[in-house]
Amino acid sequence: MSTDRADSVSPGGGDLPFRLVATDLDGTLLNSAETVSARNRAALAAATAAGASHIIVTGRSAGWARPVFDEIGYTGTAVCGQGAQVYDAGAHKLITSMTLDRRQAALAIAKIEAETGPLAVAANQDGLDGQVLAGPGYALQIGTELPILQVPSDELLSTPVSKLYIQHPGLTDDELAEAAHRVAGDLVGVVMAGPGIVELLPLGLSKATGLAVAARRLGFRPADTIAFGDMPNDVPMFAWAAHGVAMANAHEQLLAVADEVTVSNDEDGVAVVLERLFPAV
Repeated sequence: MSTDRADSVSPGGGDLPFRLVATDLDGTLLNSAETVSARNRAALAAATAAGASHIIVTGRSAGWARPVFDEIGYTGTAVCGQGAQVYDAGAHKLITSMTLDRRQAALAIAKIEAETGPLAVAANQDGLDGQVLAGPGYALQIGTELPILQVPSDELLSTPVSKLYIQHPGLTDDELAEAAHRVAGDLVGVVMAGPGIVELLPLGLSKATGLAVAARRLGFRPADTIAFGDMPNDVPMFAWAAHGVAMANAHEQLLAVADEVTVSNDEDGVAVVLERLFPAV
């Protein structure tokens, strides 16, 4: 793979190489300090000035992503919660929202624990103001903006939730995700979204399903779209988009399906590609 393959991709519309730029947040558009660099901001501004649209596609819930959106002045449509939420950032309004069937979720947890032993579990409440409810032993490892409330295990599914997070004391993230998918993949979707973040989702939900809904509302097709990401939860988005760009720091599962590999998120990998495709005038 090389960093110049996008030059040979057929344009998705008009004279632009791509009409829609879809970026993940953590590990992709955000650097290790969880901020968007000036270079990435300038490259995105040049792309939008040229006529392309930018859409953020993140595993974070809308409420968790909102501080980032406010910081960078993002007011467009976003896909949040691994595709569960299509969110109007400017109006702070959910356009669509999907929840996890709580009985299915409880059964999935029981089946996984029968295979692996006890899990640490957290639940992301539904809605714009939803908190993360963390059960005993669960430690969220990225992002400090989302309110986290420690609760007993029997309260995790007491309200509608968009997804569950699971951790295991003895298994790696990959091992846990594989075991969860093997024994409960007929009940829930399973994704690995970052270090220490294995998630259980509504069955069939992915970043690709959310992006497809948002793109259709905005008048874009897969052929119009270049997507940037770093983790296995970005694999469906890469399959949907015309061109998938993985960060150098990406998980091996995403690197294996990427059309192109750029430099890391801490080296402004998004900007490196966009500067080539949308040179500033």
